Amino acid sequence: MKRKRTSLIAALAAAGIAAASLTALSANAFADPGRGGGHGHGHGHGHGNGHAEQTCVADAPGTLGGDLGAHDPGLFAPCEEGEPWYVFATGYGPLGEGNVTIRTSTDDGATWSYVDTVWDVKPDWLTEAVPGVDNLWAPEIFHDADEGRYYLYYSASTFGNQRSVIGLATNTTLDPSEDGYEWVDEGQVWESNAGDPYNAIDPTVLEAAGRHYMAYGSWWQGIYMLELDWPSGEVKSGASPVHVAGRGGAGIEAPSLVEHGGYYYLFTSWDACCAGADSTYNIRVGRSTSPTGPFTDADGVALTDGGGTLVLGAHGDYVATGGQSIANGLMAYHSYHEDGHFDLGIEAVEWQSGWPVLDGS
Repeated sequence: MKRKRTSLIAALAAAGIAAASLTALSANAFADPGRGGGHGHGHGHGHGNGHAEQTCVADAPGTLGGDLGAHDPGLFAPCEEGEPWYVFATGYGPLGEGNVTIRTSTDDGATWSYVDTVWDVKPDWLTEAVPGVDNLWAPEIFHDADEGRYYLYYSASTFGNQRSVIGLATNTTLDPSEDGYEWVDEGQVWESNAGDPYNAIDPTVLEAAGRHYMAYGSWWQGIYMLELDWPSGEVKSGASPVHVAGRGGAGIEAPSLVEHGGYYYLFTSWDACCAGADSTYNIRVGRSTSPTGPFTDADGVALTDGGGTLVLGAHGDYVATGGQSIANGLMAYHSYHEDGHFDLGIEAVEWQSGWPVLDGS
């Protein structure tokens, strides 16, 4: 089930990265800040973005421009018009040692610019915990207004390896120009090792009735959920992982969670992410009246039994879509173009008869 490195190199080449530079990139290298490239995580890629705290319904920006090379976008879309938007995305090796990348928009999500990486150098514990780690994957940004803190969850792993960790960094502001801007390393939140039923990547956070939950997972037996201690953001003492979605070892990853109309919706990405124009990624969904499931799709099939209603896959000139996150009524995702590169997309989630609908525009 491991992706071949040749597939990644083909994707990088399709994205326009010079062949001479490929030997300098690891097997889990990503796009540069301006355009898409290959991406391979654990068994599959990772995305776990899902900003589940909804305090308003933001307007969709429409056609996007600027730097759209964000893979696994974790979207922060504020309610106030004119305030900066942010996208946190999977790292790219030559920038900040592959740390999580940051992009911003000052025109309500229409035009994006690369800003920086979260850190210039990875924390020492990360390189010790995951030998050979290069890029950090699939960030999730969560804002707790009461605490005055932003929580950034991310994944550290290596291509085709189940030894993975989920880490956490916090900040009091997302604006690098403000006093006090500093990403504080809060260390490891969760881990996986060979033989576990899950791969500990792709974190997403849901707040429900004053409690906080983290869903995560990629391939193996699928998606799992843990309750978090809050406001520390760590896993709650005594919490055990709950299996919430799986496909019997087939491709499923990148959970994101949101509440709407009395239901909790679990979105996942299915199939092959990171093969350029050969990618087959698609976004699926199920719902539950409980934040921890059981989740079922529109046909009543349990997500733990392979259920999942299609939300968006191929559309227009794009052959695949996934790596989604949710913020204030909007979904951000990346889509692979038929020429092999990938682009950031952001659109409003429409609801029809209690189910989410996207059209790729």
